[in-house]
Amino acid sequence: MAFLHEWIRPPQWPIRTGSLFLLLLLTLASAAGGQTTIENRIPRVLVLYPYDERIAATTVAGEAIRARLIQATDGKIDLFSEFLDLSRFPEDNYIERMAQFLAVKYADRQPDVVIALGELSAKFIVTHRASLARNAKILAAGFNRSTARRIKLPADVIGAFTEFKILKTAEMAQRLQPEARHLFIIGGSSEFDRWWLETARADLATFSKAYQTTYLEDLTIEEFVSRASRFPRDSIVLALSILKDRSGRNFIPREAVKRIAASATAPIYGPYSTFIENGSVGGNVVTFESLGSAVADLTLDAIQGKPITHVQAPHFDVVDARQMKRWGLSERNLPPGTVQMFREPGFLERYWLAALVTSAVVALQSLVIAILLLERRRRRVAEIQSRHRLLEVVHLNQSATAGALSASIAHELNQPLGAIRSNAEAASIILKSACPDLKLIEQILVDIQDDDQRAHDIISRMRGLLKKRGEIDWQEFDLNEVTATAIKILQGEAVRRGVVVSSSRVEGTLPIRADMVHIQQVILNIAINAMDAMSGKPGTDKKLTLKTRLTNDAKAELSISDSGNGIPEDKFGMIFEPFFTTKAAGTGLGLSIARTIVETYGGRILASNRRGGGAVFRVILPLARTELP
Repeated sequence: MAFLHEWIRPPQWPIRTGSLFLLLLLTLASAAGGQTTIENRIPRVLVLYPYDERIAATTVAGEAIRARLIQATDGKIDLFSEFLDLSRFPEDNYIERMAQFLAVKYADRQPDVVIALGELSAKFIVTHRASLARNAKILAAGFNRSTARRIKLPADVIGAFTEFKILKTAEMAQRLQPEARHLFIIGGSSEFDRWWLETARADLATFSKAYQTTYLEDLTIEEFVSRASRFPRDSIVLALSILKDRSGRNFIPREAVKRIAASATAPIYGPYSTFIENGSVGGNVVTFESLGSAVADLTLDAIQGKPITHVQAPHFDVVDARQMKRWGLSERNLPPGTVQMFREPGFLERYWLAALVTSAVVALQSLVIAILLLERRRRRVAEIQSRHRLLEVVHLNQSATAGALSASIAHELNQPLGAIRSNAEAASIILKSACPDLKLIEQILVDIQDDDQRAHDIISRMRGLLKKRGEIDWQEFDLNEVTATAIKILQGEAVRRGVVVSSSRVEGTLPIRADMVHIQQVILNIAINAMDAMSGKPGTDKKLTLKTRLTNDAKAELSISDSGNGIPEDKFGMIFEPFFTTKAAGTGLGLSIARTIVETYGGRILASNRRGGGAVFRVILPLARTELP
């Protein structure tokens, strides 16, 4: 199949035969010297173009040939180009004069290789090779093998053939438009156009049976445009070539396709790459660049004396991404390996490096976050376990405290119980008398109720000491009130030991947020330790003082002081350590547990000796509210 023709009105150029003949004679007369061999000079290559320089097909292929040869030989090659313009001047006398002119022109610069682009160029050089390039290797390109047989291409002329396969273009359209029901094939009125239509009918005979098929041929360009504007949307349109319309007007096929595509209501496909930039969606094409590269490789082998044979120019599935978007065609349906021209690169394609770096940073951050979350989870689990252990230890400490206070608590409980018994016996005697004193009985009953409430309070305090908790009971309470409650619990033990307990409290409230039972346990632990420290003192010297105040930095403080022997200077760093004790029967856990509890609620505990003897422990806790009543 030949390159696309460009048909235009031939300009009225006068041909002066006598002047041309004289020019040829003068050129021949000026020629001197013999031909040199290729071994002693750089090779010469002549490229023959069948048309003028405006035809994109041959021009693009020729430029590809030139670029490849110059690059491969490092510029050490003579390249000549001749535009035969045979489409506008097909007359035999013009062709003959052109052959004579070129023979004279290259008489002293015989080409080593002649490249004929297109069928017309091939026929020209085959006919005139004896006078123009007697010893040159002839390469032909731009048409198929059937055309080579038709024009009886000599066996020693090597071809780079192009086999345009309209069926593959149709199959591409079918993949992109699986819902299509109509098939239109467009062709012009020239001899070449009619050849294309006959070829398409044969190649698409089976394929077209699946569609309502219409061949649009032998129409004017206006009629083509009008029909295109009424295509059903579910149509596949194949444009072959329009070198001439019914009115006899000549066209460059890509320009004709561009006019038709502008008004088309369905996608148009075609077998030429030049259609793609002019409204065609695409097709299975031979790019003219690839054809030029194939011809250039044959030329290099011919120059080097290597054996060469016919080659097939590669085909590609090529589409125009702009037209794909226009018609809403999905690139997922494209044949594998399809080249998308004019495709806007996606975000990742355009900014792949930034995206890669960002992804790496995000992945690293995600890993760090995952590690931190895992660490946070482990920390929370550890905190929960630590809290549970603290609750267990506090409960054991509470049980131990209850055991230590059991004697005094039993003694304290016996007092209201004994009073209840005595009042009940007295009431029984009065009721048996002849005239019972009802007012006296009423007073006895009030005393029984008061004693019962005292016994209930003692038991409630004991229950609070022994109650086991699964979680910390966060609550807001007044440090003064929990101190007063602790003093009531300690009162019986203090009396039993002969310890005088006194207290003073700050005016107003000291609200703190913690578990009230835990803070109460801290007070009991320190107070019992203080009473133990005064066990060797005379009765009148055993004094235990509890005092609350607001510190200068707005925190709640409870100080517990005793009149014992104080803390040895070398023991200050050890008194809060687990299992450290100076008592023969002590466990060494009371102060350690107290410090753990205080620190759990954001506080701290300090110990020091008093000037007058004895020790003082200060428990400092943050306030739950900064604004106090």
